[in-house]
Amino acid sequence: MKLATFNVNGIQTRLPKLLAWLAKESPDLVCLQELKALDGVFPQAELREAGYGALWKGQRAWNGVAILAKDANPVEIRRELPGDPGDDQSRYLEATVNGIIVACLYLPNGNPQPGPKFDYKLAWFERLNRHAQALYQSGQPVALAGDFNVVPTDFDIYNPKSWLKDALLQPESRAAYARLLSQGWVDSLRHLHPDERIYTFWDYFRQHWQKNSGLRIDHILLNAELAPGLKAAGVDTWVRGEEHASDHAPTWVELADSQVAKIARK
Repeated sequence: MKLATFNVNGIQTRLPKLLAWLAKESPDLVCLQELKALDGVFPQAELREAGYGALWKGQRAWNGVAILAKDANPVEIRRELPGDPGDDQSRYLEATVNGIIVACLYLPNGNPQPGPKFDYKLAWFERLNRHAQALYQSGQPVALAGDFNVVPTDFDIYNPKSWLKDALLQPESRAAYARLLSQGWVDSLRHLHPDERIYTFWDYFRQHWQKNSGLRIDHILLNAELAPGLKAAGVDTWVRGEEHASDHAPTWVELADSQVAKIARK
């Protein structure tokens, strides 16, 4: 099974790019972020024609998350992150697909900081950590996948000095991510590539893509029931090199067939 996460940065304008990636790489399970579209214009028919069932939660102009499943329909568990009934931002979606619980998330950016946006980021992160603890301890196979808007360490960015004031690198952001991992979650990409500089995001400024001046902010975390099946992880960087591409590239993991079959038998 191939599970991927991809911040599409506008699903309407980049639908052809998304469909081309799905056709070429054929992931089984996909988490999308930054749909930037209301529910009514989500391209359900086009994705269905491409072989994917979908579950989504949109929002006008900003945010928005979706879960796609090849030859299957994701079964919704929840459409919001618990802990703040007044939070109306579309940033979290949780579903089951073939026996696996997948949480698709788009963590707040938090800029500018300090300020209310950074406070919201940290509060959202704490809510995520509380809910993630319950998911981790559920005994079910769980993956947390999405744009976390956190650069975990200086090794995950081309030049930390250029981003010292950014919310993605603040000690509080990194500490929240570290607390999440301390629950037992496996950071798939870093687990399999501990010494390799791998990026998932290159902004549109100063030729950062052309110079490979990137950041690693898209993560797939696996709990103890899923991690033993982890056999590969990577980034489809070719997607970022396409014309009018998102500033993110899809990040993916492959789980061994034996692990997936074991889950299916339960």
